[in-house]
Amino acid sequence: MSRIGNSAIVIPADVTLSQQDGMIVAKGKNGELSAPLHSEVELSIADNIATLKPKRKTKLALSLWGTMRASISNMVVGVGSGFTRKLEINGVGYRAAMQGNKIVLSLGFSHPVEMDVPAGLTAVVENNTSITITGADKQLLGQFASEIRSKRPPEPFKGKGVKYAEEHIVRKEGKKK
Repeated sequence: MSRIGNSAIVIPADVTLSQQDGMIVAKGKNGELSAPLHSEVELSIADNIATLKPKRKTKLALSLWGTMRASISNMVVGVGSGFTRKLEINGVGYRAAMQGNKIVLSLGFSHPVEMDVPAGLTAVVENNTSITITGADKQLLGQFASEIRSKRPPEPFKGKGVKYAEEHIVRKEGKKK
């Protein structure tokens, strides 16, 4: 049994959740998100509380039950209050800047790395070394943050590179003479 699937989703007053033609639509102050509802799971919405139940006791239905509940919960939180991810850039000469809807990263390569910010996300660069990304879609936000980090992951000797703000880099000792 799914422990996550058992818990109900409390819908805030400023968010509306509806089900139309097999699609789940969440609307709030941060926009609108929609996702398909899998045929193995059924959704019921009553009194600002959404609950999910598997239609059958198959392994697929039970595994999708918790997954769909987490996905719908992320949609409700995203359109209501949104998600934020912070990245830090460490290293001499490593910096970031915004040019319109692009993030331009100088990461020690012979060329600057330019990345378009996806629709639905906003990025802010502070002090040339910290990037704050906000948006309603948790999956898109995490994907874009990991793409930025993958351009120059932090290395373990000096700690240079792009890392998440809450990430701890385990440092290694260098060569001994």
